[in-house]
Amino acid sequence: MKKILLIGTGGTIASRPTCDGLVPALTSTDILNNVPEIYKFCTVDCIQVLNMDSTNIRPSDWITIANCIKDNYIKYDAFVVTHGTDTMAYTAAGLSYLIQDSMKPIVLTGAQIPISEENSDAGRNLIDSFLCAVNDKSHGILIVFSGSVIVGTRARKNYTQQFAAFKSMNYPEVAKVQSGKVVWYIPQVPTKPVKFYDELDANVGLLKLVPGMDEHVLRFILDHYDGIIVESFGVGGLPEYSDFYDIIAEAVKKGKLIVMTTQVAYDGSHMEVYQVGHKIKSQLKVLEAYDMTSEAAVAKTMWILGQTKEFEEAKALFYSPVANDLML
Repeated sequence: MKKILLIGTGGTIASRPTCDGLVPALTSTDILNNVPEIYKFCTVDCIQVLNMDSTNIRPSDWITIANCIKDNYIKYDAFVVTHGTDTMAYTAAGLSYLIQDSMKPIVLTGAQIPISEENSDAGRNLIDSFLCAVNDKSHGILIVFSGSVIVGTRARKNYTQQFAAFKSMNYPEVAKVQSGKVVWYIPQVPTKPVKFYDELDANVGLLKLVPGMDEHVLRFILDHYDGIIVESFGVGGLPEYSDFYDIIAEAVKKGKLIVMTTQVAYDGSHMEVYQVGHKIKSQLKVLEAYDMTSEAAVAKTMWILGQTKEFEEAKALFYSPVANDLML
């Protein structure tokens, strides 16, 4: 049987009710004891690296999880990480850049209802995750949730209460877990040796434009971050009723990394379609996220700025697909 390391980080799956609401309290060992069926098809060790609501997860915590996997990589055949759902997509994306081309599966899962409560979805998600972890076709960072298997750079939480909380954005689900079997649509096969990174520049922000936004909001955020992702409207662009263009141009000269994307969920950006986007794309050194999720764009920008501050190098890294994050 394959040997799996279960890594606990907290989240709803590990929570117990208090007078102030749900609070993570269970360890990874406690969680595993609720699903003894898993021992029938693999051996499992448990480790607890964090125990927090995922609202409190920061990029430094992604590095903690990645380092735990790195330190134990030779000892285990696969890894399952229990995590809160609210920021799971960010962590999955972050791990996708910190741990690249892993032949061993690294599966993130969680629950919408704590495992200690009746009618919890945690048991199913855990069993599905371990089935995926022991499957010979599984590789790299994956989210397994409500039967869906999603690559780590393509996941987004779309529902706050439904069990099927996550969807794969602008890329198909790579597999389904059905009746105890993993049914693959797009097997993931790394072609390079695994590579671990331990540097991120967490000083990256995300700004969602709204109609009539004051230009000073953009200036303020650019003054405080090394890079920002700008969620524009439609296929992408900047409003012309204020000095957004000049503010971006000034920031670019200061060495800030600007990534333009769209706040529309599907199809991605295409800035050259309209004048409001064509002007900035053709005249300024900005990057475009195309069909990437905002979660992946944020994590990739943090990873890139952890490697280099030179625009041309950053551009080359950004447009080099990692773990199916970008379809060019």
